Amino acid sequence: MSTSTTPSITSVMSLGGRPAGSRREIKIIDTTLRDAHQSLWATRMRSDHIVSMAGEFDKVGFDQVDLMAPIQFDVAVRYLKEDPWERVRLAHEHAPNTRFRALIRSKNIAAFDFLADDVIEAWVENLYANGFRVIGSFDGLNDIDNIAPGLIRAKELGASTFGAVSFSESPVHTDELFVAKALELIEKADVDAIMLKDAAGLLTPDRVRTLVPALKEAIGDRTLELHSHCLTGLAPLVYLEAVELGCDALHTSVGPMANGAAQPATQDIVRDLRALGYMVNVDDDIIDTISGKLSAIAEAEDKPVGHPVAYSGLHFMHQLPGGMLSNFHSQLATAGLSHRFDELLHEVARVRSELAFPIMITPFAQFVGTQAVMNVISGERYSIVPNEIKKYALGYYGTLLAPIDPELHAKIVANGASNIALEPAPVAPMLPDLRKRYPDESIDLLLLRAMFAGTQVDEMKKTVANGGNADEIPRPLLDLIKAIHQKSQTGSQSLRAGNLQISIKKGENENVA
Repeated sequence: MSTSTTPSITSVMSLGGRPAGSRREIKIIDTTLRDAHQSLWATRMRSDHIVSMAGEFDKVGFDQVDLMAPIQFDVAVRYLKEDPWERVRLAHEHAPNTRFRALIRSKNIAAFDFLADDVIEAWVENLYANGFRVIGSFDGLNDIDNIAPGLIRAKELGASTFGAVSFSESPVHTDELFVAKALELIEKADVDAIMLKDAAGLLTPDRVRTLVPALKEAIGDRTLELHSHCLTGLAPLVYLEAVELGCDALHTSVGPMANGAAQPATQDIVRDLRALGYMVNVDDDIIDTISGKLSAIAEAEDKPVGHPVAYSGLHFMHQLPGGMLSNFHSQLATAGLSHRFDELLHEVARVRSELAFPIMITPFAQFVGTQAVMNVISGERYSIVPNEIKKYALGYYGTLLAPIDPELHAKIVANGASNIALEPAPVAPMLPDLRKRYPDESIDLLLLRAMFAGTQVDEMKKTVANGGNADEIPRPLLDLIKAIHQKSQTGSQSLRAGNLQISIKKGENENVA
């Protein structure tokens, strides 16, 4: 139930959608270019996709556009073989009036283990140097000490900063805890905004009726943003209820890159906010243009689009990100244990409880899920302990919100790798050694090398130097080139479209595959 001083959506509708004071402006923070494709396309939106829409994003009127988080750097390097820093520069070049924002994941950025402080500081400095003027951070344990230094450095450089309060459901994740974490972010990092980050889509209208007013009262004039996902089908309703309770900005994505595992659709949320009497200063026609381009890319490249999902109470039990569920199916099928899938979901919930309720976001969702799979497959719980679980229990990733049962803690330590020290040691600076090994490389590449082991950065460099990954050519264009090549006689053919020119040369004895 809503309080008497804060009408619910139902009561507002009964007043014709025009309650007193509702004409305040609600800011829209777009997630299409970052979290939407992370949720629906396995983070496979390419730089050419982004450039093709940048002009529209520059004029639509979004308060901010979310562009990069660690996973976008990760996938660009390892799978797309693109330079992610060049993507950042291209986006800013083609949308010079847009306030792009970047998100940092604690002190490990794209890896599981923590990186050295000099890498974290240089990462923030490079984000700013490449155009980002809005920089924020989150930590899966809500350990503010892990993220405050980077936020402080971003603010010193002149960026607007936001700190994430990562939401979860458990006995320890109370409204009081979240308010305390928001206040700690303000006290230690003087952030400009608080982002209520609901990565698993667990918020309900009932919960926001207590949590949002408590956060607003605590943070005062600072902006309160809400970020959620549509995994339970509740996020659109949660957004509207949160706005009525004082939330200032909403994270949405442009349909068809919305719903499902992604954020609520911009088109729907803007429509409903205006119906309730709020001001939303975005251009609907330009949003429709972006939507059309996204639909064309999805159709041309056989990429999925988001659809509204039915409410699922099961999700609140395991709280797993959507992509992990399909991985579990595959792992159990490989082991001939597909019939034990439901058992695995229950084991996930049990492991999470035993490990003091880590929030099921990267990297802790992967840690808990892996331990649960090992427990089910081995038949003896915690007989096999991954390195990350032992490190987590020993505090390598930050302070736990509750103690682990002493007997279980001892079992985890005993069955984990013996070369993991019982006390985490400070991480030595990394950049001096990297500069010695790669004296001619830019800070862009040095930072990527700090995160990616082996030859992954070299493979990306080689692909970029050779003109890009052939798989990045849009399929209809590639098919057209092949068709012209197959039908051509010997000699040369030329295809021109605007500034693009493709020349095809075919020899007399050439066989076409």
